[in-house]
Amino acid sequence: MELNVVSAEQTTGIEDHIPNRLEPAQNDYFAPYWRKFRRDEFWRSIPSWHDVSERVFLDAMWQEQNAVINRERLERLVGPLVDPSFLDDATEGMKRAPMAMRISPYIISLINWAGPISDPLRRQFLPLGSEIEEDHPLLGLDTLGEQSDSPVAGLTHRYRTKALFLPTSTCPVYCRFCTRSYAVGTDTEEVAKVRLGAGRERWKNAFDYVAEHPELEDIVVSGGDAFRLKPDQLKTIGDALLDLPNVRRIRFATKGLAVQPMKIITDRGWLNALTAVSERGRYLRKEVCLHTHFNHPNEITGITEDAAGLLFERGITVRNQAVLLRGVNDGDDCLVDLGRRLSTLNIHPYYTYLCDLVTGTEDLRTTIARGISLEKIVRGTTAGFNTPTFVVDTLGGGGKRDVHSFEYYDPDFGLAVYAAPSVKPGKFFISGDPLRDLRQDVRDVWQNPATRTELIDNVLKNICHHC
Repeated sequence: MELNVVSAEQTTGIEDHIPNRLEPAQNDYFAPYWRKFRRDEFWRSIPSWHDVSERVFLDAMWQEQNAVINRERLERLVGPLVDPSFLDDATEGMKRAPMAMRISPYIISLINWAGPISDPLRRQFLPLGSEIEEDHPLLGLDTLGEQSDSPVAGLTHRYRTKALFLPTSTCPVYCRFCTRSYAVGTDTEEVAKVRLGAGRERWKNAFDYVAEHPELEDIVVSGGDAFRLKPDQLKTIGDALLDLPNVRRIRFATKGLAVQPMKIITDRGWLNALTAVSERGRYLRKEVCLHTHFNHPNEITGITEDAAGLLFERGITVRNQAVLLRGVNDGDDCLVDLGRRLSTLNIHPYYTYLCDLVTGTEDLRTTIARGISLEKIVRGTTAGFNTPTFVVDTLGGGGKRDVHSFEYYDPDFGLAVYAAPSVKPGKFFISGDPLRDLRQDVRDVWQNPATRTELIDNVLKNICHHC
């Protein structure tokens, strides 16, 4: 299979002026390291892209057409850089993963292929068979219960005043740990996906539902990924929601700024559509903002700086929602560095989620205790409004809970219980630490259905007794 390398003459949507990424905007020698972003032509380290110019690499269409989606394309790009056993390991990982593979050239270029096993970007997007751990018995494909809280297809109404709208089920990249692996991306050997493709009739049903529920004030437009909406689709959705008098806030959710930032720079149609919705919202005194998803400082480059600068110039508020991942950002300093870099770009760190209990992600999950300790480390390193809240999205639809706010947590048994009185009053919701971090006798309890049920029932009875 030949790679579809687009020439500079074929690129579209790029204005005559592209910011000169190779020269920093400010020559501040004494600036802290987190204000300095790499501006080298890092993609040229990939042999097949050695002659790809900056103009071509920054083209959003070229990024789409050259995404890595299978072993053949991966081997053609990085085969000369890695041991053949690595490619075999990756092939086994792809077979066992609930998510299809799709990695942007931008991310491929930022991975350290001299040591890919430990690279934090590789771990997020490219599974290895040797890394996959046995699923915790609590893991599943829709453990958050989004489908059970969906009155119409692609609209989750869990919180009284907020709804989640999923207009599409595709993304510029597919994360291994996706909380919507039940629907996002193409079918895999492990998972047949729920179909939530872009469709105006389905969208209309969602808009009608929001209009019929005046308590709904806040709509998150996610997916999939809002980056995959065409400009006219993004504007149609934004205008339809702004037209509803009850809607006060719209959040467009995209990982695109982290994995394909050049789209903001070169796809001016998409940027202009987002700007138009934001400006109309401001005129109506309604908030329209962008929520994105950076997990590691290595994802941030001079391209990101230029893209974030354009969004800031357009008056678009950007917030970040990170996920705490083992071997990616669970070191003591990583999330501190990430928060400082994002703050430099006027992107507000908003949430840090503990990794959801999704099938095939056990090797990426961390303990609740680790989340608590990292929150203590992060707090105080920057301004409070640039300090994320660490949260657990609870099993069964209890929603996001502050990681500290458990009713019960026993790190020896790896079991936590949360209450969500404003979401589902009178109910309790559990979360479990990874099996690897528990003693063998405790693992045996979890892996036996009878003893597992007894453990959970006893804990819940004890909590209820003290209510």
